[in-house]
Amino acid sequence: MSFLGAARAAQVCHQGRRGLSAIFSIIAVSVAAFLLSCGGSKSVPKFGQHQNVYVTLPGQGSVLLMQINTITGEITAVAQTPQVAGTSPLGLALLNKSLYVANSAANTVSLFSIAKDGSLSQNTPPTQAGSGPHSVIIDPSGKYLLVTNSLSNDVSVFSIDSSSGALTEVPNSPFPLGTGQSGPGEILIPPSGDLAYVTCSGTGTVTAFTFSSSTGQLALISTYYSGAGASGLAVDNSGTHLYVANSNAINNPQTSVGNISGYNINQNPGADYGKLSPINGSPFTSIAGNGPTVLVYATTGNFLFATTAGSNYSVWAFTINGTTGQLTSTINSPFSVTAGNLFAIIDNVGGFFYIGSPTGIQGYTYDQNTGEPTVINKSPFSTNGTSPGRIVISP
Repeated sequence: MSFLGAARAAQVCHQGRRGLSAIFSIIAVSVAAFLLSCGGSKSVPKFGQHQNVYVTLPGQGSVLLMQINTITGEITAVAQTPQVAGTSPLGLALLNKSLYVANSAANTVSLFSIAKDGSLSQNTPPTQAGSGPHSVIIDPSGKYLLVTNSLSNDVSVFSIDSSSGALTEVPNSPFPLGTGQSGPGEILIPPSGDLAYVTCSGTGTVTAFTFSSSTGQLALISTYYSGAGASGLAVDNSGTHLYVANSNAINNPQTSVGNISGYNINQNPGADYGKLSPINGSPFTSIAGNGPTVLVYATTGNFLFATTAGSNYSVWAFTINGTTGQLTSTINSPFSVTAGNLFAIIDNVGGFFYIGSPTGIQGYTYDQNTGEPTVINKSPFSTNGTSPGRIVISP
């Protein structure tokens, strides 16, 4: 019997028998199973103490199932889907028991079903998307999947079947980004659910759309120049301030390369709804460091983190003024720790901070007053010897 199976059996026993003998049975079965299946390893989380994590592996054409120990923050590889040449999976999104993966080289989106143990199975053929699908996101209603297509310079929108998870492209999809826009990458939908923002690294812009949660239609609002290499996106908890990482922007004075544009999102109903206006003091930068590419908002501490490649001044931490949206560097930021520019994500269950780099996943805790990261034991966590693409954590 596996450790997880034994723990589940013990849990059922506990619910059905409350006597002293039931308690002894729980202890005996759990300890025995732990020793037999885990060899005494403390890195394997107990039942109820882990979260499933899915990571795309572009170089291997597969998706990796991992588990976060919610006590220690350590991540363990569990299983990997069969490798499929010519797919280069990148962006991914999770909805209930369905996982959607953008295959950037095959111009398709794959649907995986998630079993109770977290393992993946693919029972239907991939769905055709645009050219070079990059990022995927599910709108707050859970009815639509949006995909940025980095080579055809548009956004595909699919309705999601509520029972099977199957995708059907909505009328008028894909939706163009506008004249002259190139290299769409990241996409973000604020909590309101009726707007969408897309960055284009090729033109250094962010494009604003209205989004209908009843029809799945995108309508272009406007395009704004953010800065060279516009890439990562984040929104604060109020949904009224949008942030864009401009990885190649030149600052004056040039103590760092790259900055973060901050925008107010117009909340007034009417023709100006969803339009962007610069936050006072924008763009914001660090006193040192180069190439902020990925942004992540941490609700605990109200921080905005920007991550860069390498280990010198690689993590920028800012506090957000909840009223004005202005960013202020925290004490001792930027931090010189091993980081990366592939992804950044906060695990809100354990308060862990994970960063994607070519060598795997860098794991940290962070100080809730200063944002300073502290490395997690055994970090970095291997992604089966290859560079990860993107990550999603199961709730």
